Amino acid sequence: MCGVFGAYSQDGSPVLEDIYLGLCALQHRGQLSAGAAWTDGGSVHIKKGLGLVHEALCQSELAAIPAHTAIGHVRYATAGGTRPENCQPLGANYAQGPVAIAHNGNLTNARALSSYLANRGAIFQTTCDSETIIQLMAHQPGTVQLEALESALARVQGAYSLAVLLEDCLIAARDPWGFRPLVVGRRGETYFVASESCALDIIGAELIRDVEPGEILVIDRRGMISRKMRRKARRHFKCAFEYVYFARPDSVIDGRSVYRARKELGATLARHGGLTKDAVVAGMPDSGTLAALGLAEEAGMDFEAGVVRNRYVGRTFIQPTQRVREAGVKIKLNPQTGIFKGKEAVVVDDSLVRGTTAGRIVSMIRESGAAKVHMRIASPPVRYPCYYGIDTPSSEELIAAQTTIAELCEKIDADSLEYIGCDELCRAIGLPRGELCTACFDGDYMEEEEEDNLLEV
Repeated sequence: MCGVFGAYSQDGSPVLEDIYLGLCALQHRGQLSAGAAWTDGGSVHIKKGLGLVHEALCQSELAAIPAHTAIGHVRYATAGGTRPENCQPLGANYAQGPVAIAHNGNLTNARALSSYLANRGAIFQTTCDSETIIQLMAHQPGTVQLEALESALARVQGAYSLAVLLEDCLIAARDPWGFRPLVVGRRGETYFVASESCALDIIGAELIRDVEPGEILVIDRRGMISRKMRRKARRHFKCAFEYVYFARPDSVIDGRSVYRARKELGATLARHGGLTKDAVVAGMPDSGTLAALGLAEEAGMDFEAGVVRNRYVGRTFIQPTQRVREAGVKIKLNPQTGIFKGKEAVVVDDSLVRGTTAGRIVSMIRESGAAKVHMRIASPPVRYPCYYGIDTPSSEELIAAQTTIAELCEKIDADSLEYIGCDELCRAIGLPRGELCTACFDGDYMEEEEEDNLLEV
């Protein structure tokens, strides 16, 4: 999962400080690297590096650059590893002009396309699937950049929400299936594109709308022009996990408030029943807190901030190794002893992927004196790998794919364990099943919609 941000100022105002602030608002979407790209006199310039936004970029340096259009990216690796050259944005100065790209998602046919292009002379500078798009553009001699981009996107498969920088325009593009979110906003004479609406709030921009699946928005001195992609999708696959975990609760995705969706997920758990009214409800901070609030309100139970998070520790789920995840849990979360002592505890988490955090927190709450510990998960069991941008590449890493719910309950040492179902998930989010991707829960992957000219360039 990554975050992209872009800006275009019609009156020539500098935008790179806005890029920096927008990336800070999207830091939750990627903590491995950050970068920004802009054009100047027909060339693309890029600053990027490993680490958090403030480690990879210098705000004062960016603020001094008079670029009126730019893009930025925060990354955690789902394809290509954490090598410095894979930091985004990726850019090139080729025959048709400068180009830079910031990509959120995974291209499922990138390996086949890369092999095809390499056999025709392409020299890849990274192991990142995003470079495939730039290479497809460069292998269309004589084709203007926008048409080359449209042709390239007609040939890639999978998830992509893009901020693309050309010589004097900003482009936002979202794949025909709509896997990853992308929004567009405006502040005065400046347009912005972002992975989430919360990044618009930090710079005082107004949310205009979501970029539609299969839409290419061209933003330049004329304003904003919408174009439709050549490829058509049979149905949409908007990621349900964005509402469950990834997005910030103050974001609005495809017209749905993440805050309200998470509270409704918790209320759905409450309707399952089976809990005593005098139990204490606590959420796993931060993404489980709103579901816990929803459960407590619906069931008429007491909610307490019973688990305290060390806010100087990042997300354990998106850390690159299991050893780091386990160490992160120990220093990240701490239960408040006086709240649970002698009482039943209901601990609500957004999801249970690898089980590292759940087992540890149940153990810590028991040690704090809780009479019983009940675990409630505000999503279905994650049993299938994601190929569209979440770091769950194989079922061996998914604890729910290896055990039954009863066995998992015993493994994490909880007194009870319950999830919600996929239909309940979709109702809580407020989108029909045919609009949401639930593949990581039920294995309902997108059917490959191959075309005869998929590899033709």
